[in-house]
Amino acid sequence: MSSSPTFPPGARPGGATLTAVDETRDRRRVVFATVIGTTVEWYDFFTYAFAAGLVFGPAFFSGLGENSVLLSFATVGVSFLFRPFGAFLAGHLGDKYGRKLVLMVTLILMGAATALIGVLPTYAAIGVAAPILLILLRVVQGVSAGGEWGGAVLMAVEHAPDKKRGLFGAGPQTGVPLGLLLASGVMALMAMIAPGDAFLEWGWRIPFLLSVVLILVGYYVRRKVEESPVFAELAERKQEAQMPILRLFCKHTVLVIVTALVFAGNNAVGYMTTGGYIQNYATNPDGPIALDRGPVLWAVTGSAITWLLSTIVAGWASDFLGRRTTYILGWVLQLGGVFALFPLVNTGNLALLFAGLALLTIGLGFTYGPQAALYSELFPASIRFSGVSVSYAIGAILGGAFAPMIATAIVKATGGTGGVTAYLAGMTVVGLLATLLLRDRSGIPLGPDHEAEQQVSPVRGLSQA
Repeated sequence: MSSSPTFPPGARPGGATLTAVDETRDRRRVVFATVIGTTVEWYDFFTYAFAAGLVFGPAFFSGLGENSVLLSFATVGVSFLFRPFGAFLAGHLGDKYGRKLVLMVTLILMGAATALIGVLPTYAAIGVAAPILLILLRVVQGVSAGGEWGGAVLMAVEHAPDKKRGLFGAGPQTGVPLGLLLASGVMALMAMIAPGDAFLEWGWRIPFLLSVVLILVGYYVRRKVEESPVFAELAERKQEAQMPILRLFCKHTVLVIVTALVFAGNNAVGYMTTGGYIQNYATNPDGPIALDRGPVLWAVTGSAITWLLSTIVAGWASDFLGRRTTYILGWVLQLGGVFALFPLVNTGNLALLFAGLALLTIGLGFTYGPQAALYSELFPASIRFSGVSVSYAIGAILGGAFAPMIATAIVKATGGTGGVTAYLAGMTVVGLLATLLLRDRSGIPLGPDHEAEQQVSPVRGLSQA
């Protein structure tokens, strides 16, 4: 197989030449930049989800009836409905004007929305305007998240050597567990600094305000990164896609649906922690466990480390085993984690709660680590940004958007967590079946010279999408 760009080794559009040392340094800079940027984005996104489970119910929805927690979780899901809009917009801009531009804009949008939430007055101060403003800012977060992922993974994978796409692509994927680690760690620290009522009054705001510092760091790092070599070659040849979204759905609708279902199977399960559900379930004073807020947040922080490690290992393993085989292994591990989760959490023992989360996140890592390389290899170069972004956004709606709210409603209706386990197991099986429909395209050339090969549908049973 040839490398992704079709230039000679070390060459770049415009005739510039890099030494092997320069090329290695540039690739490392790209991976570092995508890791930092996605970590900041997901720190912002998860900080909201944690606050939704711990604070936003009484703070912003207390005057809207007894279902304040359910309404709070609903705002987590609302943002997902706007991810496709962000993905459509970012895909169009990314396929026409480049990956780097989109990454800068999404980073600033997410950070601004997060910081503003940190200074937002509560329901007690301004009434119904408080939840309305909160939802509007969450919508901005959703638009940003919808555009961020596609650009980050393409920057990493399209810069990668052919045989290390899984490992390089795992870089931006680690932004999720790193964002989870950072968000839950800061929340846990604030629960110690401002315990009890102080956390509800002002402690929760500090993690949101810290986003300003993180955005400045992310912006500084990302602005120094070179554009993706695949897009640079497309631009030099003046082959930027015209109406990429329209082309995507005219020729690859089935592929978009199948890849969305792959992510949905991971996302629904992942949002038990990243969506704040376990945090709320385990700390609810009227619930069956009623653990202290701080220790539960530290347990989630610890599970983010196992998620991080398994994500990296899975990305690396997919370069040897293939994306499809690695995913199948991941679904088996994830299913085992789903069945172990609530029996361990419901013991009320903090160590066993952590064990349940750790087991779950190993499977999550194996169904998330290879995703960047998998998605990048499934779509043609000229519409790749649109394809990966839209598939990801739709998968997020089908999977994680309302998973915390669904789990809350199931427990409220049945009085137990057995129904939640069945729901999560069902979503895992959906992801497995969708994976089985895909052919493995590990190592396929990514550059525009191979567009005809890339156009052949990877969905089994279809010769063309």
